[in-house]
Amino acid sequence: MTEFQKNCYDIVTDANLSPKQKANLLALAAENNLPYVDLDSETQNALNERVICDMYEGHAPYKPRYVLPDYAKFLKQGSEYLELEPAKTFDDALNMLTIAYHHVPSVTGMPVYLGCLDQVLLPYVGDLTEEELYPRLKRFWIMLDRNLPDAFMHANIGPTDNVICRVILRVDRELKQVAPNLTFIYDEDITPESLLNTAIGNICETAKPHIANNMMIKKDFDEKGYGVVSCYNSLPVAGGGSTLSRINLKEVALKSRSITDFLQNTLPYYCQLQLNLIKARSEFLYEKSNFFQNSFLVKEGLIDATRFAPMFGIYAMAEAVNILQEKSNLTGRYGVDEDANELATTISKQLADFIDSHTIKHAWKGKAMLHAQSGISSDRGATPGLRIPYGHEPDPVTHIMALFKHHKYYTSGISDILTIDETIKNNPLALVQICKAAFKFGFREFTANISGNDLVRVTGYMVRLSDIKKYKQEGSRINTTFLGSEAAEDTDNNSYLCRTPRVISHEQVMGNR
Repeated sequence: MTEFQKNCYDIVTDANLSPKQKANLLALAAENNLPYVDLDSETQNALNERVICDMYEGHAPYKPRYVLPDYAKFLKQGSEYLELEPAKTFDDALNMLTIAYHHVPSVTGMPVYLGCLDQVLLPYVGDLTEEELYPRLKRFWIMLDRNLPDAFMHANIGPTDNVICRVILRVDRELKQVAPNLTFIYDEDITPESLLNTAIGNICETAKPHIANNMMIKKDFDEKGYGVVSCYNSLPVAGGGSTLSRINLKEVALKSRSITDFLQNTLPYYCQLQLNLIKARSEFLYEKSNFFQNSFLVKEGLIDATRFAPMFGIYAMAEAVNILQEKSNLTGRYGVDEDANELATTISKQLADFIDSHTIKHAWKGKAMLHAQSGISSDRGATPGLRIPYGHEPDPVTHIMALFKHHKYYTSGISDILTIDETIKNNPLALVQICKAAFKFGFREFTANISGNDLVRVTGYMVRLSDIKKYKQEGSRINTTFLGSEAAEDTDNNSYLCRTPRVISHEQVMGNR
């Protein structure tokens, strides 16, 4: 057999994959048997060495990585392609969304964005009471997990206080499902304290929702707004993310002689190569794949080709900074010492300045969007995004103070995960205060895992530890369990299992009120 045939044979005979999972992997194998999009030799070499990484999106991108349809418009106008009349009732709306999701592509083969569901569904509530809405939304939530079992799929709620928002939080807390992932959009001028308290209470039980700082994020978008998808990627609604490539800053630092060499030579060089990769992949998607020419989502105005942004990702900031410190005979360590943290901030600013100074033909506003990429399961010896290496995290307040200066630069998303000791369940208001303090200082997004819970976040997606434990014996109906299992096996202390749970003390809370 050829190597391609052997790869396909291994997929179809894998005892732990369902037929649908096999079909998805076979489709990706077929795409990756095609020639790669045209690249110059230097960019190709950097990709081969994985100094830059295409996130294994495929050799010939025929769909955007992340698609964020305007679901409110879809319900209001119906769909000629799907032969659907406009929604008139709440049940109509849920049924139409269920149908639409099966026709929204993404890098995973499943939708990564379900809409800001409370805002989308509120016009159809009518005279339904909370207790009448509850069973409908619970069935809908179960359907999402069973039919679209992928933890990169995100529903958004908030920032207003409303019955749909509260029922979704109630249902998600009860079911404790891996999918969908959930983002609560918080706005201090709109969201009441009681609703934030409820969301934080859910985090203590389910690690969901992720909380987005609307006051900060909305400034980077227009009146159509944004959605939070996949691993906390903020992208334009009615558009999305066309492609995502990332730079391994650790590898760039290893190739540098000094901090000055890194900032003046090697980092700009690899930034340019990553830009070359982004442009080549974008050109194929827009000019050869025919997606934007033929998709009913475009023809019916649910997405706009001009509202897709390529994502310029980076990761392994921690390792890069520590390597550069050592090469300069400096003892400071990332996340702990001020000089190391300032170097990291300088790198983030330089990355943002590079993006701002380069125009891309196929891009929202003509630019890429900087992204702190949350890692993939096969990463070894490289910490996701700008996170502090697992097992070395300081107390929560020091953690926040070490990282908040970066958040303003990463317009398409940056996430950290504070792993908190389970004693927080006895005092969830302390976690509320930590969240508000993080937003006050300039955190774009806030996420927490609580030790002792079955449901945890890995890089950005959700897994159940009980599913990981069983995976190698019986597989899993949830597509992302495999990724969680692979990430747990990292031998370089980058496994999420190495995270250190921190206790939030009364003094820390009072000192940051």
